[in-house]
Amino acid sequence: MVSEPRAGADIRIVVGLGNPGFEYEDTRHNVGFMVLDELARRLRLRFQRGEGEYRLARALSGGSALLLVKPDTYMNNSGLAVAQVLDAERAGPDSLLVVVDDVALPLGSLRLRARGSDGGHNGLYSVIYTLGTEQFSRLRCGIGPEVMPHEGELASFVLSAFEPGEREAVATMVQRAADAVSHVLQEGLERAMTQFNRA
Repeated sequence: MVSEPRAGADIRIVVGLGNPGFEYEDTRHNVGFMVLDELARRLRLRFQRGEGEYRLARALSGGSALLLVKPDTYMNNSGLAVAQVLDAERAGPDSLLVVVDDVALPLGSLRLRARGSDGGHNGLYSVIYTLGTEQFSRLRCGIGPEVMPHEGELASFVLSAFEPGEREAVATMVQRAADAVSHVLQEGLERAMTQFNRA
């Protein structure tokens, strides 16, 4: 179960990347939003308009805050919303955990990393470009098919809905991803990486 962050936790802003709007709700590119929705459900929080182009839900505990953030900028401009949140909270990239889909990982797998490149993901590219650094944590959630689409078909693939036969694996992954975020907040990134970086 997700609990509120311990005092002094390094990461306190969790951003899920996705596209706003009903037409994108159940698409592969919106796994980041799905994980944030699950975290908010567990914490009994509601998303509200933020001070910039994002929605956020906030939990407070003994002076320590956890922010769940969903950008409203669409995927390719996610960095704008992330920068606005960090500015509003007077926080740095070391406070950040970005939850994102990854077509290069098999469906259902998770990968936590303390830093890294965008890996060809436009949302991560936008965050890295806007912040001017790769030094922020990220949780990649696998959406990859058994057979990778051709490069020209990749955009259509990530914007498509999950197939009925994939939905159970997706639901399980979203639960595990929410567990991983909670573990990061409570125990730190290194311990969470040991536990959750398995196929």
